[in-house]
Amino acid sequence: MKAKRLLSIILIAAVSLFLISGCAGTPQDAGDNSVPDQKTSIKIGGSSTMAPILAKCADNFTDEFKTWDKVDASLPEEPIVIFVSTGGSGFGLKSAVDGTFDFGMATKDLKDEEKAQFADGVIVQLGSDVLDIGVNSANPVAQVKPNLTTEELVAIFSGEVKKWNELDPSLPARDIVVAVRDLGGGASEVFDKAVMKGTPISPEALQIPSMGALAGKIMDNTDAIGYVSSGLVNQNPDKITALSVDGVAPTTENILSGEYKIGRPLLMVSPNKPDGKEKVFLDYLQSEKGLKVVEDMGYIPVSK
Repeated sequence: MKAKRLLSIILIAAVSLFLISGCAGTPQDAGDNSVPDQKTSIKIGGSSTMAPILAKCADNFTDEFKTWDKVDASLPEEPIVIFVSTGGSGFGLKSAVDGTFDFGMATKDLKDEEKAQFADGVIVQLGSDVLDIGVNSANPVAQVKPNLTTEELVAIFSGEVKKWNELDPSLPARDIVVAVRDLGGGASEVFDKAVMKGTPISPEALQIPSMGALAGKIMDNTDAIGYVSSGLVNQNPDKITALSVDGVAPTTENILSGEYKIGRPLLMVSPNKPDGKEKVFLDYLQSEKGLKVVEDMGYIPVSK
């Protein structure tokens, strides 16, 4: 099959498929977690935050090299085929372990038992992300109360505080629309550990299936608040405003110092040692070119 470049397509769903270079096909249905059976492909799945980063890197990689032998002469003269699928960090970890994907993408600190599953393979950090407390930029809370305490966040996300004027009398007496990632995912785990500390999220909160859709909900609804990947906030500075937490803004300096606490790594994992094709692509991801994509998308790349 002749290598040809397909534009990366993000479908907001439980599992979305990016078809990137070298393979004709159509995206799978949202409820189908299968991946095309391509022995010559690399299959990557998991975090919806990381999927656009990996899709862009795969696109760039394929555009530059076209066939595997152009990357490394010991590899076959075959079109480069890389599939990137979303589904959440938990899905990525599970699917890497069971062999559905060659690599899983996860945006969370791994537990000891999770690390053990990849002890004979690889755990590679490409960068760091934080969860900004994001509101619609048209919401006056961004000017009236640009800093929220952890206690206020717990009250909002648990449903104890239901209207904006309960935070400050000068704010409108409108319902607060709480938007969160689906409970049990990587982002919800990070937010629970850093902020909620076991306090349940309000049953009235909107559970959103991807980080991109969560950011879209905040941009579309003046009264929405949610925890949003810093990369998406950085990509939409006129539509989403990040609030400070306990007096600490989610700046690069505060993220790198650890002063801003709601942080998470951007991880690639595999239970197996990478083969030739996987290794050269993993090396590319960790190269200056790959890490520039991480930075260009608003995240903090690892130091090289």
